[in-house]
Amino acid sequence: MKIVALSTDKLYVEQVRQMLASDDAPAHTLLPLEGGADRLAAVADQHQPDVVILDIPHPGTAELGMFEQVLMRHPNLVLLLICDSAQPEFLISAMRVGVRDVLQRPLEREALIAAIRRVTHKVAMTGAAKAKTLAFIPCKGGSGATFLAANLAYALAVEENRKVALFDLNLQFGDAVLFLSDRIPTTTLADVARGIDRLDASLLAASMVHVTPNLGVLAAPDNPERAMEVLPEHIEAVLNLAATQYDYLILDVGRTLVAASIKALDHADVIFPVLQETLPFIRDAKRLINTLESLGYSRQKIHLLVNRFESGGDIRLDDVERTLEMKVYATIPNSFQAVSASVNQGMPIMKMAKHDDVSKSLCHLAHELVHGPAHKSDGWLAHLLHHA
Repeated sequence: MKIVALSTDKLYVEQVRQMLASDDAPAHTLLPLEGGADRLAAVADQHQPDVVILDIPHPGTAELGMFEQVLMRHPNLVLLLICDSAQPEFLISAMRVGVRDVLQRPLEREALIAAIRRVTHKVAMTGAAKAKTLAFIPCKGGSGATFLAANLAYALAVEENRKVALFDLNLQFGDAVLFLSDRIPTTTLADVARGIDRLDASLLAASMVHVTPNLGVLAAPDNPERAMEVLPEHIEAVLNLAATQYDYLILDVGRTLVAASIKALDHADVIFPVLQETLPFIRDAKRLINTLESLGYSRQKIHLLVNRFESGGDIRLDDVERTLEMKVYATIPNSFQAVSASVNQGMPIMKMAKHDDVSKSLCHLAHELVHGPAHKSDGWLAHLLHHA
């Protein structure tokens, strides 16, 4: 159980920590933070706690409105207030907006632990929804990983009607937004990192370029100097928040593995290394797979994507699989003219050439990610027996 103790008084936060450190307190992780009611929304969105213990000496009508908005957005959040002697009318109003319990000052250890125990069962029975996170990483420059990440995000949003966020984590030279829109981002990941203490769901949404109502792109920093402002803990906070707001998170990681990109890969349910059927790509793919395994990512988490696939070449698909000792998860066909037009015009390929083979492949991949792989027929004999 994750508990946040929030107060403008450092001593009060420390008092709560000491009380919950006793042996008879329920198992928990405590995060002590400074701030008042005005920080509640950002704390709930960014840290996703199960319980917030908010020390607020004299809450009023304005604070009740804040509580109601936060608890409507986070219905599983348990809010406990610590305040001076409250009038019965306030207690009733607090309970109506969703406050779980009101404890009076001076806070007593027995009362706090009893309140935490009362909510333990509720916390255990609930769980916040979590987006599925897909990370794309090129095995070599020019693989087309960004193109695939951006256009798969579009396919999931438009064809599968999912709420999708695309994060450009190629911090030095990211340009993922250019594959989907001609709009110039006014806010980048570096801006979000700079204001990380204020990050909540509204700020995250406002920081994105919205390609469609259900597809947003958070752009990479606009220069390498600003990229240095983005730290692993910023990536952690952004992805933790986004995972509660979207159905799918698409991460365009970039080829350079640094602390921030490794933190992003830690969040991924699936890592898609992208390669082509040439010897340099296969060689670098092997190096990348070995590196990912050395970082603790299992082969079950790694799904190979072969881009610009053409059958009948010098290197065949089974050569790739044998060399890399891994099955290829999916292939994206070569369609140079349609892909070039899409990239040059900054428009999703499905919007420009819906019936192109690349569009069909990406739609098929999006469908399988959402619904699972289609079961193949066992042949005409099994079909006859099934209907006999």
